[in-house]
Amino acid sequence: MTSVADFVLERVRGWGVERVYGYPGDGISGLLGAFDRAEDGPEFIQARHEEAAAFMACGHAKFTSEVGCCVATSGPGAIHLLNGLYDAKLDHQPVVAIVGQQKRMSLGSSYQQEIALERLFADVSEYCQMIVHPGQARHVVDRAFKTALTTRSVATIIIPGDVQEEDAQPSPPKEHGSVFSSIGWSRPRVLPDEKELRRAADVLNEGSKVAMVIGQGAAGAEAEVMETAELLGAGVGKALLGREVLPDDLPYVTGPIGLLGSTASDDMIRGCDTLLMVGTSFPYAEWLPDEGQARGVEIDIDGRMIGMRYPMEAHLVGDATETLRALIPLLRRKEDRGWRRKVEAGVEEWRRVCERRAAQSFDGRINPQAVIAELSPRLPDGCLLTADSGSATNWWARHLDLREGMHASLSGTLATMGPATPYAIAARFAHPDRPVIAIIGDGAFQMNGMNEMITVKRYADRLAGGPPLIFCVFNNQDLNQVTWEQRALAGDPKFPGSQDLPDVPYARYAELLGLKGVYCDDPEEVGNAWDTALRSDRPVVLEFRVDADIAPIPPHVPFEQGKKTAKATLRDPDGAAVVTRGVRQRLASLTGRFGGRGGSA
Repeated sequence: MTSVADFVLERVRGWGVERVYGYPGDGISGLLGAFDRAEDGPEFIQARHEEAAAFMACGHAKFTSEVGCCVATSGPGAIHLLNGLYDAKLDHQPVVAIVGQQKRMSLGSSYQQEIALERLFADVSEYCQMIVHPGQARHVVDRAFKTALTTRSVATIIIPGDVQEEDAQPSPPKEHGSVFSSIGWSRPRVLPDEKELRRAADVLNEGSKVAMVIGQGAAGAEAEVMETAELLGAGVGKALLGREVLPDDLPYVTGPIGLLGSTASDDMIRGCDTLLMVGTSFPYAEWLPDEGQARGVEIDIDGRMIGMRYPMEAHLVGDATETLRALIPLLRRKEDRGWRRKVEAGVEEWRRVCERRAAQSFDGRINPQAVIAELSPRLPDGCLLTADSGSATNWWARHLDLREGMHASLSGTLATMGPATPYAIAARFAHPDRPVIAIIGDGAFQMNGMNEMITVKRYADRLAGGPPLIFCVFNNQDLNQVTWEQRALAGDPKFPGSQDLPDVPYARYAELLGLKGVYCDDPEEVGNAWDTALRSDRPVVLEFRVDADIAPIPPHVPFEQGKKTAKATLRDPDGAAVVTRGVRQRLASLTGRFGGRGGSA
């Protein structure tokens, strides 16, 4: 007889899930047995920690546009999922979590590992339901997937241990209270009101200096975004989650925006008279036009967030692709291309700035900007890129030029430490024929990345032998982004008691596991180190010993001034005064971000 656990996995497989990331425990014993019996899948992929399993599920969703799935035992195992699930929730990724619970007869007795899971998962989940009867399993699983897809968020299924082992009821008796659900979902067409479209077109047609900011909501609308930008003579800045939407070799793409942004994006925003935001919830007002400077139009599929970041005159609630297709016929091509030429000149100047910054080094140490600058022209076609939270994210955002067909992601909104490695593992499982490169600070790698190298070892026969799989670690022995936030926000020197990290031989650790380790501490050998890693037929940990005193400074602050700040504040709190008041105000917006922990939506 088929058990409830068997039926649940069969139903999950029916929704297209090929692998479920998790960690075992006795609260899911019934499910583990079912995984073992499930010849047609889904496959159980054992992470080293439930948090990493949830990150893998989120990464799978990001790199496939499918539902990611993770599983954990009751009590502590379920709790461990939460950070990865919040990452999925805040970055709008469909993830279904399946968690165990104590047997029904013990609930309410403060039994060992008994947690009020429905309350625990209520905030992170758009749908959270415990299966207390075999006849529920069918519609609970179906609704979890339908909800995750519809809301682009998290759904949680809780299954007590005794229910997992009961006989399944694939088709409950036809009586009052029974529910008969089906597998299936289709993406809707969501279009805004026609009057609002005409209002938006009027605003955009009347503007002479249009700036566009796009996010991950513009994914799939690449052609429409380019046509809109061409008609409006606009420049296009990209929030980090939207950086793969347009390739960086387009002359009017100004690159990232915000603290991790470019001078080209900053100049465009400062000079624009009209702002068009497409599929982004970029939240930092100090990097957007001053209120009253620009007229605004926004496209977002979530009406709850429309007009929440900048005062808009036209609020287009709809899918980016469909909305732009409806809007484009109403737009007039701007014959005066002076603004576009100015934007493109700003992009060219920014590229020169990046080249100058990456070319500088001090005291014979590797400039971390050079690590990414050397990687950028070496990126294999179709590669998948992940980044963690920390100062390395600055260089990943600014110095890495994506070409068409590449995909990149990070923890944009939760901006937690730790997802780059599990994202990369999930990306490689989903796309075994594509190169995968993760950029990770040593703090994040020590936090959980090193453990997940054991996962790479466990599945080496699946993850090796194909295109490159590289985990690039920036070793500066410092929680560097927080160190800089301390200097810039409070005028304090680095506090070694909280910021110093032990020096760990990451490349040698990889070799101990049977992986490839590459170590580089010579500025002249950075390119060669990348070449060695990219030629490897095994997963690689590529370790660079980088200069911790290269400041992740915002646009318009000269490199030399950032360097001076670093030297002045190593021991002298007053030295932080070289950071200008304006820079300090801008950095203040990112308290607790990137290594202290943070990201860009």
